[in-house]
Amino acid sequence: MKRTLLLDEDDLIMVVKEDVVKRIDENRGELNRTEFVNYLIQCQLKKEEHNQTEYIPREEFQTFTHQMIGLLNNFLQFFVSYGMAMGRGQADTDIQALNQQLESFNNADEETKKS
Repeated sequence: MKRTLLLDEDDLIMVVKEDVVKRIDENRGELNRTEFVNYLIQCQLKKEEHNQTEYIPREEFQTFTHQMIGLLNNFLQFFVSYGMAMGRGQADTDIQALNQQLESFNNADEETKKS
């Protein structure tokens, strides 16, 4: 197992296997060895950083769902009260159905708070 020293202008030394040096030289194109290795490292770090920020945290999602349920609840309350104020004479079954929806939203919201 033969190893090669990479010596660069900044007097930094990195010990790597000979086959790694060959792969670097084959793929680096116009870049020198240091620039190519730095480029590979930066690309890998950016890739890892991007993968970590792709998803939102659970707490943030739960807060979002809580706020959306509250918003839906407010919309339903508004439309029920608006319909009653306009005197459109909605059937009792429609009002009961809306009340059941409001209660289901509130129950679901309370369950998400507990978990």
